[in-house]
Amino acid sequence: MTDATRPVAVVTGAARGLGRVIALTLAEAGLDIALVDVADLGAVAAQVEASGSAAWPWRADVAVEKDVLGLVTAFRGRFEHVDVLVNNAGVSLIAPAEKTSAEAWRRVIDVNLTGPFLLCREFGALMLSAGAGSIVNVASVAGLRGVSHRVAYNASKHGLIGLTSTLAAEWGGRGLRVNAVCPGWIKTEMDAEDQGGGAYTDRDITDQVPLARFATPEDVAMAVAFLADPTKSGFINGAALPVDGGWSSDASWTSLRLRSRRPLQS
Repeated sequence: MTDATRPVAVVTGAARGLGRVIALTLAEAGLDIALVDVADLGAVAAQVEASGSAAWPWRADVAVEKDVLGLVTAFRGRFEHVDVLVNNAGVSLIAPAEKTSAEAWRRVIDVNLTGPFLLCREFGALMLSAGAGSIVNVASVAGLRGVSHRVAYNASKHGLIGLTSTLAAEWGGRGLRVNAVCPGWIKTEMDAEDQGGGAYTDRDITDQVPLARFATPEDVAMAVAFLADPTKSGFINGAALPVDGGWSSDASWTSLRLRSRRPLQS
């Protein structure tokens, strides 16, 4: 067992990208971290421990119910409580809707939506028994708007926001808050992989975002940390917080948006 007085967070998809930064941000805030991924977690576990927090890495596929049940059983053997769950694990798929196979559709839905449901169900039960806790689901601007050639991804993220709202309504009165963050495009390994396939360029994103840049992982991680902390967001429940630089609020056409920007400083 670890120090029972320290709060504990479970972060999925923690081996790289946004999940790694979320885990490190929560560790720096004083939480011990259970790290979950299908990939090797040794590097991020070492970083968490270097920050002074305990790290517990566990390999699991969040889309597989047996893996999730095994994770929770092992977790209960190591930790006495869970305070925060961050459902960050996710996969991308860029393809025209008419060329999206049922197999590809199911894989995206399984990882991006069924996995969070299973983790919410299992870790949520532990939080409900304690009468306190915070779940933060990492959705997307694609859960607030439609984005072409991402039918499975968009559906999974819209569903994740629906899951968030429903659980917030169902569990809020029992001490468990459930919220979502909705990032815009982030500079991570997933972005590099998507751009590597020729789907879009940096300019496609920065021209669309009123703040004229990509999100950083730190931008999103700080929003997650805020929603996870009951002393800072204790009356926020059921929110889908955009962390998108204004993308989801801007209905301007591109040329108008670009004309409205301040000149670049030389």
